[in-house]
Amino acid sequence: MRRFDTPAKHLQTGSPRFGAALLFAAFSLSAPAYAQCTPKDSNVPKPQPIRRMVVSIPDRKLALPEDGVVQIYDVAVGAQVNPSPSGEFQIAQRLSNPTYYQPGVVIAPGPDTPLGTRWMGLGVRGFGTHGTNRPSSIGNNASHGCMCMKNSDVEDLFARVRVGDRASLLAERTEEVAQPFGGELLLIEVANDQTQLARAESTNSEDNVRGGE
Repeated sequence: MRRFDTPAKHLQTGSPRFGAALLFAAFSLSAPAYAQCTPKDSNVPKPQPIRRMVVSIPDRKLALPEDGVVQIYDVAVGAQVNPSPSGEFQIAQRLSNPTYYQPGVVIAPGPDTPLGTRWMGLGVRGFGTHGTNRPSSIGNNASHGCMCMKNSDVEDLFARVRVGDRASLLAERTEEVAQPFGGELLLIEVANDQTQLARAESTNSEDNVRGGE
């Protein structure tokens, strides 16, 4: 996992080093504004800001802008027969040490589960980001559509995100946001592709879990 610091001096237009800052600015969403009349001693907890993680399917990497730093993780994405869908998703479920379910197959948490140590469901049945028992698959097109991560990386990501955070899955490279992923930049706005979503729901049977937050 790599970290990209984004000092303010790199935010100047035309700087070749402001790609990470662009990514952070493009995908970080602010917390809701508070009324000025809210008492300072209120016991009501403040809403947390919504984060947005970004997955570059062609680069097989996941980025999470947070506190001026872009966290970069290597991932495995869908194989050619079961490609990862592109579009806008939302974290709908978080599970520690998930149990793997397939028709006629149940694998309890442990070293043999294909889900690894963490699961973050993305609002489509059987589709999400999770760990793996095959770390050699990371960085390849090797999953059934999910984003698979090293267990140490998925645990780090899991600690940073919450239910309700967004996930942008980008299938193409453009010249919008570049440096964090290396090479060409990636498209910021991706339409919600219902065809891809339906395909994900019908084909991504790799990851079936129960329960959640």
